[in-house]
Amino acid sequence: MPPNRTVSSMAEAMDYEAEVGLPLVIRPAYTLGGTGGGIANTPDEFRSIVDSGLSASPISQVLLERSLVGWKEIEYEVIRDGADNCITVCNMENLDPMGAHTGDSIVVAPSQTLTDKEYQMLRTASLKIIRGLGIEGGCNIQLASWDADSEYYVIEVNPRVSRSSALASKATGYPIARVSAKIAVGKRLDEIPNEVTGTTGAAFEPALDYCVVKIPRWPFDKFPNGDRHITTQMKATGEVMAIDRSFEAALQKAVRSLEQGNSGLLWEAPEWRGMNAKTAVPNDLRLWAVAAALRRGATRTELVAQTSIDPWFIAALERIVDQERRLLGNPLTPAVLWTSKRLGFSDSAIATLSGLLPEQVRQLRLQHGIKPVFKMVDTCAAEFEARTPYYYSAYDTENEAPPLEGPKAVVLGSGPIRIGQGIEFDYCSVHAAWALSEAGVASIMINSNPETVSTDFDTSDRLYFEPLDEEAIRDILDNETIDDKPPASLVQFGGQTAINLSQSLAAVGLPILGSSAEAIDIASDRQRFERFLDNLGIPQPPGATVASIAQALTVAQRIDYPVVVRPSYVLGGRAMEIVGNATELIRYLTIATEVTPERQVLVDHYIEGRECEVDAICDGETVLIPGIMEHVERAGVHSGDSMAIYPGLNLTEGEVDTLVEYTTRIGLALGIRGLMNIQFVLQETTVYVLEVNPRGSRTIPFISKVTGVPVAKLATRVMLGATLQELGYSGGLWPKQRLVGIKAPVFSMSKLSGVDWYMGPEMKSTGEVMGVDRNFAAALTKALQAASINLSPGMGVLLSISDQTKADSLSLIQGLAAANCQLYATEGTAAMINAMGLPVTTITKRIGEGSPDVLDVINDGTVGAVVNTLSGDTSVMEDGFYIRRAAVERRIPCFTSLDTARAAMESMLSGLDNYNILTTEEYLNTPGP
Repeated sequence: MPPNRTVSSMAEAMDYEAEVGLPLVIRPAYTLGGTGGGIANTPDEFRSIVDSGLSASPISQVLLERSLVGWKEIEYEVIRDGADNCITVCNMENLDPMGAHTGDSIVVAPSQTLTDKEYQMLRTASLKIIRGLGIEGGCNIQLASWDADSEYYVIEVNPRVSRSSALASKATGYPIARVSAKIAVGKRLDEIPNEVTGTTGAAFEPALDYCVVKIPRWPFDKFPNGDRHITTQMKATGEVMAIDRSFEAALQKAVRSLEQGNSGLLWEAPEWRGMNAKTAVPNDLRLWAVAAALRRGATRTELVAQTSIDPWFIAALERIVDQERRLLGNPLTPAVLWTSKRLGFSDSAIATLSGLLPEQVRQLRLQHGIKPVFKMVDTCAAEFEARTPYYYSAYDTENEAPPLEGPKAVVLGSGPIRIGQGIEFDYCSVHAAWALSEAGVASIMINSNPETVSTDFDTSDRLYFEPLDEEAIRDILDNETIDDKPPASLVQFGGQTAINLSQSLAAVGLPILGSSAEAIDIASDRQRFERFLDNLGIPQPPGATVASIAQALTVAQRIDYPVVVRPSYVLGGRAMEIVGNATELIRYLTIATEVTPERQVLVDHYIEGRECEVDAICDGETVLIPGIMEHVERAGVHSGDSMAIYPGLNLTEGEVDTLVEYTTRIGLALGIRGLMNIQFVLQETTVYVLEVNPRGSRTIPFISKVTGVPVAKLATRVMLGATLQELGYSGGLWPKQRLVGIKAPVFSMSKLSGVDWYMGPEMKSTGEVMGVDRNFAAALTKALQAASINLSPGMGVLLSISDQTKADSLSLIQGLAAANCQLYATEGTAAMINAMGLPVTTITKRIGEGSPDVLDVINDGTVGAVVNTLSGDTSVMEDGFYIRRAAVERRIPCFTSLDTARAAMESMLSGLDNYNILTTEEYLNTPGP
């Protein structure tokens, strides 16, 4: 192990730092993803990270260890049974050297740069460790190696399955979790069959005749102003994996799988000139920066010295850049095309470099007979016959995946997990695959995410581990075509990724199951949808679709500010914003989203009402609505960040009837076959339609679980041609269940330094929880506890309320006082609380200009929650930024919506005997939001 010391206080940490000096790595105990940790190079950084680490650790303990930044990082996945049989399932090498969390590193399997001596040395150490600890089941071991003299250290042991276990399972085909579960109930490795081959046992080490590359998916497309530096605290929200016959091909395929809208490795920032800050330190753009530096003449030696990336990987990038030059300067001959495809170049990248269109490149290579074959992942490098239906593409000779016979359909997955497109869509994809199989239709899954159930080889009848782009989908459909009849694709379950592919597939004549590409485009294109609702006579917020900034300003002036700007074909409210004046509108349309005739956006009036949403299934004749969900937060907060209540407790019978009527009319008029999700806002007596999503939504798992209606399964059967009546369901609103379900969002902002946390129309949450009980208060309490945003009587609460929301905050403040919470407030808010006759401690908002200031009471633990509402004024938002950042870094609840804070207050009061809380109906029917 590297020299280290475990400490439980700042004083102990400072003593060790004085003894050994910096840099030091800080690793909090009992945390996941490096939460609260980091690398300290200065005394200030050291104190800050130790303080954060002690706060993050549930036992207030951190490990301080020698920094091994720049060393090679290697991982071994090891399994041991109760009879002391041990195997290594997979060894993996991080392209990024030590200093970056392995979840934020590009990972390659098997290792590419270890000598056999080094490999066996680290393997032997790993087997000794799992035996020494007595672990039965899976174990992940991380090591640092300095290959100049075979020196190595053990960094960390996870006595459980880890995110690397999922990667190793998908990379090898060896189901680590399944085998570990059988070991836990007493089975030996030699007694557990290998599900892949069907003939061998689990007591063997998988062999790989291919290369696997994993690349993390970071959320910086959502948060461009966040700190992009990668350290020991993980920032990625998801990852992609690619398999191919060479590292270069697997790397380029993984880059395609990220779905970041650029041309693979060709993308680079205009300001990059050779080696720069993006190559010098680990960050999410470093891979692209290294490739850009090579294009501009940087040498392998220079880049190895600056990055500590192994020369083998830099040489591989050199080979990719050399082929780029050949494509730029030579005719696109069959030989050049074949070599390019073998190195992983997409048709789009080849087109960019050779001055052609991607479709021209595709037709050219097909003319020359250049098309991919599909290889099987069999765990044994073809040593034994395998039966697993798990394939990857390669530009090779023998095709191991003949087309499936009989009825079949393709399910397009949702790709990497990111904000706005999470595991909910994997739930939909998996249930769709199961429904196809139940209906006697073979399910073919396409996805690129190793973390998901959809990429388990036994979830579907056939799995293609491939990017979700037009080229890969068309190649797979070509491979599955029999008698010129390609299988139809299900595009409604893979989130926006799959829906966006619907238009390109339909354009080349490929069949889609369920709603037509035309119906999808009407619902997704803001201008067409605006006209569609006008024709139906269904209210929508006043506004118009615009193609220029001048048009946007004219529309906004006509409908009055504030306005909401909504781009087309986006998920998670990507680039949506509420703007309050012309200056903000110009800034937004210039910086946040590009507005052109080809990329029009909708500008509509912001209506501050109650928001509801429905998921519905339509068979062309009947529309079934499993339930209506009502949001706790008023309109303006993205539905993915809102708390949703089932059933809608505050809706009148007339409002429910209108919601059902509008949903039915829209579904039938659009010609929906399958799923749709509709967002509504209610203001006074009018119900407005905000948007319709012609696909499964993130609420499908929630509404399925609280109503008992198998939404994804029914939708799949409808897409296959069944009617709801044939499936035993009538139209209209499904009967209310005798329960209350509440969905609450979960955020990961503490790991994204420099990112502001406030709820608005663009989604920021990374997950969700659900509370279920027989009444609203109990369900709410469970949801808040699960999301870690519950309040406790007597706790300190800091309030900084904007002028616009002060009147709405009175009931919240009275409730907090009734629960004996200690109130702290900034100057203006404190004056209001004093006027209410309630005790409050005034805290200055100006950092460093008084004691205590807002940061002091958060950082020293005086307050356990923060309520900070926004006015829309940019300067006020910047003042509150420090309050919000301090709260999330201390991992205490921070409410930017009064509605959420009021719900948390009500939940707290419901547990007090001496307080007469309103009934749910009384509370929800009181005036105000």
